[in-house]
Amino acid sequence: MKYTTTLIISCLIIYAVNAQVFVNQSLDYSVKKTEETLQLIPDKSKNIPRNINTNSTNWRFVNFRDWTSGFWPGTLWYLYEYNNDAKLKTKADEFSRLLTPLSEEPASDHDLGFQIFCSFGNGYRLTKNPEYKTIILKSADILATLYNPKVGTILSWPREIKKFGGHNTIIDNMINLELLFWATKNGGSKKLYDIAVQHAKTTMKNHFRPDFTSYHVVVYDTLTGKKIKGVTHQGYADNSMWARGQAWAIYGFTMCYKETKQPEFLEFAQKVADVYIKNLPKDLIPYWDFNDPKIPNAPRDASAAAVTASALLDLSTFVKDKTKQQDYFTKAQQILEELSSNRYQSGDRNSAILLHSTGHHPNGTEIDASINYADYYYVEALMKLKSFKKAGNP
Repeated sequence: MKYTTTLIISCLIIYAVNAQVFVNQSLDYSVKKTEETLQLIPDKSKNIPRNINTNSTNWRFVNFRDWTSGFWPGTLWYLYEYNNDAKLKTKADEFSRLLTPLSEEPASDHDLGFQIFCSFGNGYRLTKNPEYKTIILKSADILATLYNPKVGTILSWPREIKKFGGHNTIIDNMINLELLFWATKNGGSKKLYDIAVQHAKTTMKNHFRPDFTSYHVVVYDTLTGKKIKGVTHQGYADNSMWARGQAWAIYGFTMCYKETKQPEFLEFAQKVADVYIKNLPKDLIPYWDFNDPKIPNAPRDASAAAVTASALLDLSTFVKDKTKQQDYFTKAQQILEELSSNRYQSGDRNSAILLHSTGHHPNGTEIDASINYADYYYVEALMKLKSFKKAGNP
């Protein structure tokens, strides 16, 4: 018995060491690819790399107004946190500051959380630069102006009110609540916390079908707040499970529990995670929409996988059931291992970190592409896994 116990302990130690090696190798690889990308950005350019399309080696660049503009500086901040390279810190600061105008003008949509918190939020976490804090707090106040108290949610796309026929809220918006929670804890109004909580509760009530799969968009009557319909914009159909949308839900409700400790958010996060996990293919990387009839010949979405891996790592630390803890943690690690394989890392094919993400399939854009938010959440999840391993977690 003593021999058996010693053998088990030895195996666990070896497994933990191997896992840490895998994480470090994946982060080293991410640094290498990011440095390659930095070399490709024109000198004195204000362009931010967004995506590389299939069979291309060229980045498509966007400006600070693009909804993805915060992910590139956010990735730089995470990698600076990993290796403490001053050059990465300088570039992270440089690209973050390009987004400063967003904190000085009216909100054009809900994406301020993605844009400001991924960039300046990570920057402040690592540097405590008071300029960053000011920008984050101002941005939170701006985001709050999109809140409709009659509906109980933040308006996602002001520009699409006419198209959808009312106040529209998309599941992606759950991620942006973190900006509001943070602001309240760091000198902002308590009202911001209350808006975030109400948005999450309204979304929980109206955004999900009986099987806990998510609509992409829910449309409300702007004046009465009554739910009109649930539809899709980027998924296969109104009643399908768009992979990244479900991933946003897992991440968003897990984050809401982390910030509020309200049990209903933890319970709900597990329900939306479980239906996602149940329907995954064997390699754990989802097709862009779980209900695309072309499966298995439909494109995958590595970005949804990366978002989910990051969320499951957090969720594993909150659930009380030991079996579920281990299941969520194991799934997250297995997802990251698959993303770190030569099937999903870009290797010598381009200078992004990952391949095989799907941006807007119905629009025919960024299909089977490399996309900056896939890279961001991949690196974020690796950093979480590294931290968990260092702390002696599973």
